[in-house]
Amino acid sequence: MPDAVMLFAAGFGTRMGALTQDRPKPLIEVAGRPLLDHALELTSHLPTRVVNAHYRAEQVAAHLQGTGVTLSKEQPDILDTGGGLRHALPLLGTGPVFTLNTDAVWAGPNPLRHLAAHWRDDMEALLLCVPLDRAVGRQGGGDFSLDAEGRLIRKGDLVYTGAQILRTDRLAGMPAGAFSLNALWTEMAQDGTLHGLTYPGHWCDVGHPGGIALAEDMLADV
Repeated sequence: MPDAVMLFAAGFGTRMGALTQDRPKPLIEVAGRPLLDHALELTSHLPTRVVNAHYRAEQVAAHLQGTGVTLSKEQPDILDTGGGLRHALPLLGTGPVFTLNTDAVWAGPNPLRHLAAHWRDDMEALLLCVPLDRAVGRQGGGDFSLDAEGRLIRKGDLVYTGAQILRTDRLAGMPAGAFSLNALWTEMAQDGTLHGLTYPGHWCDVGHPGGIALAEDMLADV
């Protein structure tokens, strides 16, 4: 099982509109706690935790003070998920890592423990997905479907939740600067090593203002 996690918290949060004028999206509160704290709770069993930051990074740094969580600051430019993960590798180590977006809330089993229970050595990535009917607050359709061997295929009614286990070897071959982990997934899919797993609970996208109330309602029903 991987023992390190990268939590993505560097984005501008533009879909949140006025809510991110004075704070980064990970510090917006849901059910009385910042989104970042919801994510940190899910990762509390892991010895190595890294949070990246760019927009209003000083607020994220202040929030993490005294937690034992390491900050990976992206300056002067934001690096997207792939570039941000590569930038943080010296802090994460060389083995497979968890990555977790911080703009979602979960109702059900711990998503990282669920991933770890299904991880195999023949996988390069294992993405946690949820069916559209359990993707609360999702705007738009799905991202993937699964074949008979559990490999991911682009397009379908499964929504990527922002949680995965990923081998990082391919990062070294990517161009310098910012890039999305989507580029690695495309290569892995071609090689048959991109796998998916269905989450048995509910998941809420809190990347837009309407997601806050939806997430709070979802948590209240647990």
